[in-house]
Amino acid sequence: MSFHKWNERARYRARFLLLFTAAFFALLWTATRPCVAIIAESGLLASCSAEAGTELSTRFIHSVQKTPVEEFFIVNDTRDGLILKRTRYQSFGVGLPFLDSDGTFRREGDFFVMDDMNRPLREIALRPGVSTELTLFLPNETLPLYDRVPLGSLVRVTITPRWQLWLYYFRKA
Repeated sequence: MSFHKWNERARYRARFLLLFTAAFFALLWTATRPCVAIIAESGLLASCSAEAGTELSTRFIHSVQKTPVEEFFIVNDTRDGLILKRTRYQSFGVGLPFLDSDGTFRREGDFFVMDDMNRPLREIALRPGVSTELTLFLPNETLPLYDRVPLGSLVRVTITPRWQLWLYYFRKA
């Protein structure tokens, strides 16, 4: 074999190895990126990127007061949990924040708002109830959970690496 042909084959191998290595690291980088995962008992409902400060919220009708309640969350700076930033509701009731230690309380028209709550959460556990109209708002998607899952079933909102979401897709196949 001539030196020229050997040198040409070595260049092709080097190019292949370089492309393979780049593809491997791109896949590894993508697989380890954190995302917000919405997981029901039946499987993955939705997901979105989990950059620090990504906002999501819930809206539901309070089961006792029968008035709307909104909760506003962000992804924390380390992208491994969520922070409850504020709540907005129309009437005082069981489970609704109102103490000074809960945050900064104020009135906003017909609503009461509790800002600066800054409650760290590893995940959010939600269960749609009768007439609660529980809805989850992601950056690019609205999920009416009361229509998507059976009443009373658990829906978890959690931060997870993307590769774990891929497992949900492979399990379905």
